[in-house]
Amino acid sequence: MSSSTLENRLATAISEGRISGRLWLYSNYHCNLACRYCLTESSPSSPARNLDSEQMIKYAIQGKALGFTGIGITGGEPFLRSDIINIISEITKVLPVTVLTNGTLFNKRRLLEFEHLKESDLRIQISLDSANPIQNDEMRGPTNFAKVIEAVPKLVDMGFHVRIASTVSSQDPEEKRALQDLVATLGIKPKDHIIRHIVSRGRAVLEKMGVFAPLEKLSPELTITAHGAFWSPFAPTYKNGRLQKDLLITTKTQPLSHPTIELLNFIQSVPVAEEIEGFV
Repeated sequence: MSSSTLENRLATAISEGRISGRLWLYSNYHCNLACRYCLTESSPSSPARNLDSEQMIKYAIQGKALGFTGIGITGGEPFLRSDIINIISEITKVLPVTVLTNGTLFNKRRLLEFEHLKESDLRIQISLDSANPIQNDEMRGPTNFAKVIEAVPKLVDMGFHVRIASTVSSQDPEEKRALQDLVATLGIKPKDHIIRHIVSRGRAVLEKMGVFAPLEKLSPELTITAHGAFWSPFAPTYKNGRLQKDLLITTKTQPLSHPTIELLNFIQSVPVAEEIEGFV
């Protein structure tokens, strides 16, 4: 397939809402937390499974050439990587970046290292699941609530575009309202607060949590990991230490045109659902 034909196919699929314009990169799988519903069973003892830093930058460059409109970086916890700030700095020169983080590693030194990126096209998406510290920390880990509540206003005051993502097990209106009120006090606009369901994949299956989300309910978002390319950032999950390959598109990720073609071909056979679950 010629590059122009592929670019046209991708542009059409994005404009029709058949695929997200954001290309996702799983920077790593290890994490300083071990959330009860984690898709990837991430924890401090998880293998890192890092994507090579130069490869991440190449994916961004190739993604822009193909017509992707943004890059998402997730994990694991990306900020456990010593090179993540340099990676983000380089990729924001290519495309807008959204980086997902638990928000617990923004100490004074890290904030100083990070400060120069406030002028770049970067969104920092931090997880906060409940306005109740006890309930939040039961899901995410001890002191998580306090660290997030401390970090978010600092980042906002520094001039960063901060978003809050809340992954919830309850749709209780009062709990939702309390969470929205708390997020507002942190300086976050309503449009930058995402509330989503726990998806029953990874550790959530073992915890018997979340909603079942078949492939057609997950927004197609090309996702690159150390193991290959997946249908969605919800897809490269682990259960009992084993990678779940049901939503693996291909193990060949270079050049990026290959998994892009594979995903576009796959999409044609999948019915469009009325409601789909997106990652951001």
